Amino acid sequence: MKTTVTGDRPEATDADEAAGRLTVLWRRLLHDLRNPLFLNGYALMANTGVTAVLGMGYWLLAARLYSPEDFGRSQALITAMRLFAGLTALGLTGALARFIPVAGRRTGGLIGRGYLISTLTAVVAAGAFLLTLPFWGENYSTLAGVGPGLFFLASVAIWSVFTLQDVALAGMRKAVWVPVNSFSFGLVKMGLLVALAGALPDDGIYVSWVVPTALALIPINILIFGVLVPRHAKLAPAGSRPPRLREIGRFLAGDYPGAFSILAIVYFLPVYVASRVNGEMFGYFSIPQTLGAMIELLAINMATSLTVEGAGDRSMLAANCRQALRRAYMIIIPVVAVTVVAAPLILAVFGPGFAEHGAPLLRLMAVAVLPRVLIEIYLSGLRARSDARTLAVVQIGLAVLVLSSSVILLPVAGITSVGYGLLFSEVLVALLILPGLRRILGGSATPRSSNAREASETASWST
Repeated sequence: MKTTVTGDRPEATDADEAAGRLTVLWRRLLHDLRNPLFLNGYALMANTGVTAVLGMGYWLLAARLYSPEDFGRSQALITAMRLFAGLTALGLTGALARFIPVAGRRTGGLIGRGYLISTLTAVVAAGAFLLTLPFWGENYSTLAGVGPGLFFLASVAIWSVFTLQDVALAGMRKAVWVPVNSFSFGLVKMGLLVALAGALPDDGIYVSWVVPTALALIPINILIFGVLVPRHAKLAPAGSRPPRLREIGRFLAGDYPGAFSILAIVYFLPVYVASRVNGEMFGYFSIPQTLGAMIELLAINMATSLTVEGAGDRSMLAANCRQALRRAYMIIIPVVAVTVVAAPLILAVFGPGFAEHGAPLLRLMAVAVLPRVLIEIYLSGLRARSDARTLAVVQIGLAVLVLSSSVILLPVAGITSVGYGLLFSEVLVALLILPGLRRILGGSATPRSSNAREASETASWST
């Protein structure tokens, strides 16, 4: 490397140019971190990164310490637990992200009711699942009996609250605590996994997943209700109107069917696959499916932050959408490229069977995240504008496409069918929503729906 002279000024060396680019990136990052949209979004993306790294370590240890059958069966149990925990919790995440920023003094009650409703619904649904165990195949047969059944119900309740606490933090613009929680949770989970390998060779994976989750609830919810909720209430703008129950109910009526549809993709589809394959093959499916879902979370996390900011200031929605879209692709495109190229190497660390059976699925799921970014930004724009009807139509349509195509292809393509179903469905939906997304990015006026309805509702409540 050398420096040449032109006139009186030396040309910049490669090192100088690289240092200059790093300086620009560093200044841009510091500027972004002063914007709540990006601070929350980056914190949630960092949480995804922390979860991915520790999750990889956790499942690598599990693959080494437990038999392939126990590994896959435990994955099936965890997937079922998350399915029932998310039945209401995932439906409430959009509502909490939408209404916590404007809830003011009612923030604590809003979060608490969300916890209660989600937990009760999840436990009832999980109880019905336990009563129909023979239908769900051999991977779930270990839940038979009073002891295993009660432990499963408790784990569902625990995970239900765990699902909502992160969005509660994000809604109060305190998502920086989310990766801290995930890091601590991940370390404890890995330590317990190793400790239980000898004592509980059959169920150590499942127990090591549930116990740290229960422990993590205590300090985080002390922080939420003891510190952050009172502070959030004090910072509410003068004259702000907390959301009415009717307003929240109307939002949920439109948002929940769509969220339930997404739940079907994320959790019901793996449970269905687990009921149709043996434990070892489900283990080969679960790792690439988990990694693919983590990449997808990068898009969802930025979109969650966008919903929070859009709820607080709709006049900035178009600008925030454009910036969130650019930032999301800046992060996701390199991640997808690396995953597509290195999928066999990534999975090979778990064993040769994972690379052989799971690499095509991981590649397809990674590529499917690219159109998913467009879909998630569009959905968050709809949430911020309270356009619940369109929100439900898009999400239900996506779920129907993914589920039907995956189920149809499963006998032919095996576990890779889920990857084909996701890619086909998300590309098609992204193409269909492009006109609406362009209107949001262009700053088109908020539909009459939201503003007019809110004005009329305010008048009705005042009378």
